[in-house]
Amino acid sequence: MKSKPEALISKHPGLIHSDAMKVKSHVQRSQEDWVLHTLMIEGYDVPFRFRRQGKYHSLRGARVNITYYPAQESVAGIDMEIMKVVRVKRS
Repeated sequence: MKSKPEALISKHPGLIHSDAMKVKSHVQRSQEDWVLHTLMIEGYDVPFRFRRQGKYHSLRGARVNITYYPAQESVAGIDMEIMKVVRVKRS
């Protein structure tokens, strides 16, 4: 059974769900045995990141529904805000 965003949000109150967000860019990089996906969304200056086993078709220009939570990542000693994606689906 596929997860519904309402069920995830009720179990994990820190999650945020957004519908029909337009993807400005989609970058896929190999990271050990995983592929790290980074999405930039129109109207946001923060990268949305998630890891998957394989590559996807490019999401550039697509509208997506995203369930995510805010997180911090340290890059060269500087803390940066990122959004860790739990669920992404084309809308």
